[in-house]
Amino acid sequence: MLLVIDVGNTNIVLGIFKGKELLDHWRVSTNRLRTTDEYGVLIRNLFYLNGVDSDEIKAIIISSVVPPVMPTLERMCQRYFGLVPLVIGPGVKTGMDIKYDNPREVGADRIVNAVGAYAKYGGPVIIIDFGTATTFCAVDKKGNYLGGSICPGIGISTDALVQRTAKLPRIEIRRTERVICRNTVESMQAGVYYGFVGQIDGIVSRMRKELGCNAKVVATGGLAVVIAPASNSIDVVEPMLTLEGLRIIYERNC
Repeated sequence: MLLVIDVGNTNIVLGIFKGKELLDHWRVSTNRLRTTDEYGVLIRNLFYLNGVDSDEIKAIIISSVVPPVMPTLERMCQRYFGLVPLVIGPGVKTGMDIKYDNPREVGADRIVNAVGAYAKYGGPVIIIDFGTATTFCAVDKKGNYLGGSICPGIGISTDALVQRTAKLPRIEIRRTERVICRNTVESMQAGVYYGFVGQIDGIVSRMRKELGCNAKVVATGGLAVVIAPASNSIDVVEPMLTLEGLRIIYERNC
């Protein structure tokens, strides 16, 4: 079995594949202060509670946008699984030509998402990842990664609104029935929700114009299922896109 690990700024998502089948997945908080042993015990306990035999893990692949966590996770893989993980970075075969000015600047998660989306839907395709940052990536019909845009994520934008104002409360991010609201909480929810929906549709419209076609739009990330119903541009939501992309890249490097 293959263990895939996606390290984000807020969460670490883990998944186990048997062949092409995703058997199970988990989400834990990204904590730079956790030790090798703490991560090892946490992951082994998740396996134990879900009936997964740790000895059946034969390979591990990791993508990360949090460099300080990587030495800890790499040591954890070696100590608790006896495996040296494949880490997404220079020298790893992705099967995708990166057209960025400096390919080393592209976040590993963006490349992994692009690989997963292109493998499943072909190109041209636009990928939106609702993470700590909201990222937009474009892949052309030949499978070249063209680049994209990066915006503040919904969560950190909402946190900034609350922290920088004296009277506005924390809110649940959800869709409201109207935008002319009659109380503070709903007014904030409407502003945040429909503001980001407008951002999504606006950026996708411009990306499609630059691509010269009505490219398919694939959304992933924690809030994708929340935002997608009100968007006019999102075609499909793939919650496990990053994990699928990691599996594909691992297979290309075997």
